[in-house]
Amino acid sequence: MLELDLLLVPFTEEAFDTLSSQDQMLYVELLAFEDQELFGWFLERAEPGDPRFKPLIARILAHNANSH
Repeated sequence: MLELDLLLVPFTEEAFDTLSSQDQMLYVELLAFEDQELFGWFLERAEPGDPRFKPLIARILAHNANSH
């Protein structure tokens, strides 16, 4: 999904290396979800069932907001 690519590719290129190894593994786990599910989370229309993802999603959204 293009919208997710526009959000996730810059984060991966610019911020992934700054994550702890635990958060890097969590990020990889996050990417395994279906695009529609991720899209809902990033638009804040839904929340992930696993609360471990919430801070990471917030960090990705903040990175995107600060990039513009």
